[in-house]
This record gives sequence, structure tokens and C-alpha cells, in this order.
Amino acid sequence: MRKALRWLLALTVLIGTLSTAGAATAATAEPEPGSTDIKDQLLSIPGMSLIQEKPYPGYRYFVLNYTQPVDHRHPSAGTFQQRITVLHKDVSRPTVFYTGGYNVSTTPSRREPTQIVDGNQVSMEYRFFTPSRPDPADWSKLDIWQAASDQHRIFKALKPLYPKNWISTGGSKGGMTATYYERFYPRDMDGVVAYVAPNDVVNDEDSAYDRFFATVGTKECRDRLNAVQREALVRREPLEKKYEAYAAENGYTFTTVGSLDRAYEAVVLDYVWGFWQYSLLSDCDTIPANAATATDDEIWTSVDTISGFSFYTDQGLSPYTPYFYQAGTQLGAPTIQFPHIEKKYIRYGYQPPRNFVPRDISMKFQPWAMRDVDTWVKHNAHHMLFVYGQNDPWGAERFRLGKGSKDSYVFTAPGLNHGANVAGLTADEKTLATARILSWAGVSSSAVAEAEPLARFDSKLDVRDVEREPTLRP
Repeated sequence: MRKALRWLLALTVLIGTLSTAGAATAATAEPEPGSTDIKDQLLSIPGMSLIQEKPYPGYRYFVLNYTQPVDHRHPSAGTFQQRITVLHKDVSRPTVFYTGGYNVSTTPSRREPTQIVDGNQVSMEYRFFTPSRPDPADWSKLDIWQAASDQHRIFKALKPLYPKNWISTGGSKGGMTATYYERFYPRDMDGVVAYVAPNDVVNDEDSAYDRFFATVGTKECRDRLNAVQREALVRREPLEKKYEAYAAENGYTFTTVGSLDRAYEAVVLDYVWGFWQYSLLSDCDTIPANAATATDDEIWTSVDTISGFSFYTDQGLSPYTPYFYQAGTQLGAPTIQFPHIEKKYIRYGYQPPRNFVPRDISMKFQPWAMRDVDTWVKHNAHHMLFVYGQNDPWGAERFRLGKGSKDSYVFTAPGLNHGANVAGLTADEKTLATARILSWAGVSSSAVAEAEPLARFDSKLDVRDVEREPTLRP
């Protein structure tokens, strides 16, 4: 899991961290009178600058910077540059506002709602993920309201260019982000599609996860995973020697987490969670059938493939400092039990987010933040769709609707993981979800009645991979 995460992160950095030196700004790119070129119109927006335009058949694709206040309550207190991308199809089409809650990809892609409505797509990099980080960084300005206010300003700036209906979407932390945006700015969007969005209302009450891991998949698969996880702790001494050599070879250090021993246990304890988050039941065949007789290399490889021994190094944690900061100040983080492992083998247990953030960044948890959002959704959800995967651990604590919700839904995709989507729902629920998304997007009544995606699937443009990110126990 972590190897895939590391590869995706490296790819994002390679293609996304582009120099903004010499970027065309609104001041130097004013459109000619009467110009209808979308690039000219985008660059006429105050604070918008061009990083790069990339070609893609049937679209215009722009990577942009947008000037945002560091503190939306005090806009004069400083600004920073926030990356966004615009996949432009036509101003007469609906627009989907997407964020994954982390870095933004600068490769043209289309999320599922964008394909369904055949629309434009605006994608936002979450504040404090580099390069969209204020300098100097005042970490107290990284919270869900400030991030929602980033989205609100982007929407207000782009709405005159894209006047048709808007739908916000995102997966996992991005699904949370879309939900928080709706909570704080409920009049902006015409609909919300939140995928696999965790909802940790009470941070210290996590028994739902323990119940999930006791029943997910099959007993045979659970037993295999549990045995490998336990064996990795039983063989701690020889495998940590292997870890030490691996770290030395790659220049990895452990200042933030505190020691190689802490990092090793954190990786091993992620193993079962990581499997169910990113794998399918059919992947159980790849897990060693008999952990007790497996070689050290087989145990190491299985854990490394799913959890990734590089993740809890300083180098692995650094890109995710904003995430762990938020988990330890507002979002919450799950803690689970390990009944299949004797206590003598577990030294630290699931470590709190504080352990994964440099100590010079202060943190204080706000228990009211998630309770507020949860209460708002139950009483005010309107045009909101939540999609979860049956075998995804994050679905154990999910958003639920109350009596105050209207035209809103919570669906579960059978057998799917953290990559659950509308296409994976049962036939009836897929039809209903597709119809509601089309209706919220304001397309023709005949299209709503047919309840089929309006754009053909594009294997390059339509991303269908699992939302890759830390597991919160990462």
C-alpha cells in the first residue's frame, strides 16, 4: 500500500511541482475586448495566474495559481498561492468541483461525477500541502473552515465564467472536504457527491472499527492477515535488523516518530487495515498461507507491499504533515484493538497523530469540530450523496442522515474497498444515484430519466483508482 502511495506521491511531485517563475498573471494577460478565449477569461480574474496549459482532446486543461488569504477572517494578514486545475469543456455545461484533500494532480483527469454530467472540472489543492503552503506557515490557519473558505472564494471567482449548476465531490479526505464545504457554505453547490468519507464524531469511541475487523471478508482471509501481522511482531528482532539496513541504504531517518522501533511497529499495525482499505477479498491469495513457516523475507515483503516500510520515516511522513496535523486537531483518528496479538508483542499500539508531526508545530484537539458537522448533516443535508465500500474500514464510522435531510442518500457498494463509487453500487442504487446527480447538475429531464453517464468512459481521463492516502493510523 505504502509503495503505491509513495509512487503516486513521487509522480505528483514530478508532474505537479512546476516552477511558477515567469507565470502569466492577470496583470499581464488581460483579454482583448470581447475575447471569448477561456484562458483569457480565466487570467482576467484578479489573483489568477497560469502555470501551464496542457493539451487533451475535447478539452482545455489549465494548471493555475490563485491568490488566497492565509486567514479568511483577516484577509489583509497575508496571502499564499493555491494551485488549482481547470478541465474546461464548455461554459454551457455543469461544473464539478473536486478535491482529494491533499495535493492536486496536474495530469488531466475526470472524476466520476464529471463523466456522469459531461461537464467541466475544477480541482483544488488543499491548503498547506506543498506548494500551496503559506511561508511562513501559521499552522493555526489550517482548519476545515479556512479550507472551505478557500473553495468558496474559488467558486465565487469562477461562477461568472461557468454559470450552470455546480456539484462538489471528493474521495475519503476529499469526501470529508466536500461535506465540510457544504456545511459552511450550503448555498454554493447544487449537489454533493462524497465518496468513502470518514466521520469520526467522538474521537475516543472507536469500537465500530473493532466490530468491522471481526467480521469483514471471510474467516480464512482474516486469519491469514492476522497471523502475518502477529508473526511480524514475533520476529521483531531479525526484521528490525533488516529495516535498519533498508533505512541506511536509502538515507531514511526517524526523528519525527522517535525511533526505528516505533516506526517498525506502526508499519506492522497498519497491515490489516491497509489490506482491507486498498485490496479486495480475492487478493487474500497473495497473503502467506502459513505465517509460522513463512520465511523472514516473505513476512517482510507482505508487510512492505501493503503498509510500506518507508512511510514512517521522516521522508515518508513529511508530505503528510498537514494531514496528521488536522487529524490531531479536528478530524480525529481511529484506535483499534488487536485481540489476535499477545500484549507482550505490542509496545506502543496505534500511536496518535501528534507522534507524526514535528514537535515544533503545536497541536490541540477540538472535539466539537466533527460533532458540529455531523449534527449539521443529520439536520440539514440537501442534495447530498454518500457512497461507501462494504469492505472499507473507513465505512465503519460514516455519515448518516437524519429527519432533517432532504433528497440525500447513503449507499454501500457491495464487496468494494476505499475505491467504492457509483458504478459499483447495486443496479437500482446506481440508477437512482446517477439520476440524482444528473438532476442536481441541471441537465435535461430526458437525460435524468435515462440515468446514464452523459460522457463515454475514457481510460486515460477517467480515474478509477483507489483514493491513496494515509490510513489515519497511516
